[in-house]
Amino acid sequence: MISPLKIILLACAACAGLVSEVRAAETTNGLPRVFCASPQALVTANALIAAHDVSIQPAFDQLLAEANRALKAKPASVMDKKQIPPSGDKHDFVSQAPYYWRDTNSPGGKYIRHDGERNPEAAEDSDAGHFGAVCSNSHALALAFYFSGDEKYAARAAEIIRVWFLNSGTRMNPNFNFGQAIPGEVEGRAAGLISARGLVDLVDAMGLLAGSKSWTVADQQGMTAWVDKYLNWLVTSKIGRSEGAADNNHGTFYDTQVIALALYVGKNDLARQYLLEARTKRIAQQIEPDGRMPRELGRTLSFNYSLFNLRALIDLASLGQNAGLDLWQYQTADGRSILKALEFVAKYGDPKQKWPFQQIHAPNRSGLAELLLRAAPQYPQSVLMGDLKFFDAKELEANPLRLTFVTAK
Repeated sequence: MISPLKIILLACAACAGLVSEVRAAETTNGLPRVFCASPQALVTANALIAAHDVSIQPAFDQLLAEANRALKAKPASVMDKKQIPPSGDKHDFVSQAPYYWRDTNSPGGKYIRHDGERNPEAAEDSDAGHFGAVCSNSHALALAFYFSGDEKYAARAAEIIRVWFLNSGTRMNPNFNFGQAIPGEVEGRAAGLISARGLVDLVDAMGLLAGSKSWTVADQQGMTAWVDKYLNWLVTSKIGRSEGAADNNHGTFYDTQVIALALYVGKNDLARQYLLEARTKRIAQQIEPDGRMPRELGRTLSFNYSLFNLRALIDLASLGQNAGLDLWQYQTADGRSILKALEFVAKYGDPKQKWPFQQIHAPNRSGLAELLLRAAPQYPQSVLMGDLKFFDAKELEANPLRLTFVTAK
């Protein structure tokens, strides 16, 4: 096992460009250009990997496994679907509301909502799954490039991004006008923007690709232009503004999109505005003094949705940390905070503790483990946050989050 002093020395060497594994994706100050991930954690992990430290190897192996799967996947495009969007332009994103089912008792076949029950019809011929894969695959590949220096990973990440966003024959128009449609009722809803939450990972991926010979000036300029157009649509369109007004996980994930994209294109004042507003719009309004999040607890999958909103809140805090604004430690006068919300669900890490709210499917325990793994170092004073004994130690050890954030030991 490598010593703590050696870790520091290796990380410093990486920052100075003295370790051979330091990649061109790093900027002149020795840190990679990322917006949600921790640049310091990336540099430290890079140094540990270069030193063949066994403590980080399981997480690196898992990342490479994900990246190698992404290498084999065909780059997706909005043109892959058969249906034509209401606009008549196949370059527009289309998806169907997942919790709406055709009412067989209705003569007109009206769709009705069954919260928590996914209609398999919604996954057929939809852009939603492909968009998510574009973001997650690009992210895994860019990280693999950063840590290994193997250009094949950067080349495939760049290809995936070009096919979905840039190539004239396959690119997606910069809007989500037709997301989560309800057949026969509405062509698109604000809720469809939840499918774009992966853009936070995408901008980190593009930052990590900087300096790769596979990521050209034209690619960078093209994506900056696409992001700028989409960001303008996001903050000015009726659908975008409606999603921003949501008082649950939809609103929180909307904020993460706006902030990450604004930081990517250099609109730092806009990002800071949304981060400051998140203190009241997200933390103060969504979290009770005891940590409950009523809008998530009202769902049929209340445990899973509590975790979902917490993931978005943790992303907000990570974005804020990189932008110089601390949401981790923000607390209202009556005690509402991200920590309180985390502690409220953390005690149910013990499988013997029964979740007292509606949860119609098995609870997402692995999701809770990931939240605690990522957030615990921010709250060393919290016993609940650092207690990971109820989760699989090998799975935690192999989680790639250990490469991108400062995580619990």
